[in-house]
Amino acid sequence: MRIVIAGGHGQIALRLERLLAARGDEVAGLIRRAEQGDDLREAGAEPVLLDLESASVEEVAAQLRGTDAAVFAAGAGPGSGVARKDTVDKGAAVLFADAAVRAGVRRFVVVSSMGADPAHEGSEVFDVYQRAKGEADAYVSGLDALDWTILRPGSLTNDAGTGLVRLEAHTGRGAVPRDDVAAVLAELVDSPATAGLTLELVSGPSPVSVAVKSVAGN
Repeated sequence: MRIVIAGGHGQIALRLERLLAARGDEVAGLIRRAEQGDDLREAGAEPVLLDLESASVEEVAAQLRGTDAAVFAAGAGPGSGVARKDTVDKGAAVLFADAAVRAGVRRFVVVSSMGADPAHEGSEVFDVYQRAKGEADAYVSGLDALDWTILRPGSLTNDAGTGLVRLEAHTGRGAVPRDDVAAVLAELVDSPATAGLTLELVSGPSPVSVAVKSVAGN
């Protein structure tokens, strides 16, 4: 498969790139700064310099043509302000989805956030983030041209992955290592039977492959 990842230099994205490259997939990651390229190449991915805050739909679609799957793993990051929650967490997700439709890429996986909700209340930066992620998820899930799956991890940690997760429509709050989020994403990309599902993810009792097959109905 050829897979393009938005937010290619993110902590989850770099882990995902390593997993996909190791299994033989062709992987490209969209990055905003050229100096990030070496980290992607080390992970086995092709770096593509493209800023989703300023690129056009056609520019992004050009990078997606001929691709089997697209993963939106971009984020403004914890140190960013309110404005970039709108331009990245929402705006870039909408742009990437529109570009996938234009490029004819059907398989589309989104890394969202547990609690994401367009109606989330509050004025703190995290509240704005949850609304932005919720609005992005709502937009993507309304696109019939995409076979989308939305993944909402719980609290992210840098602990070593266990390979054991709980993946359900509603898991309840909990933590999950970034290693395990990446492992689940690698399975989801290759599991079109999960299309149309919004899934929460925390650490749990099931091996990743078993958890994905379970929600896919296999």
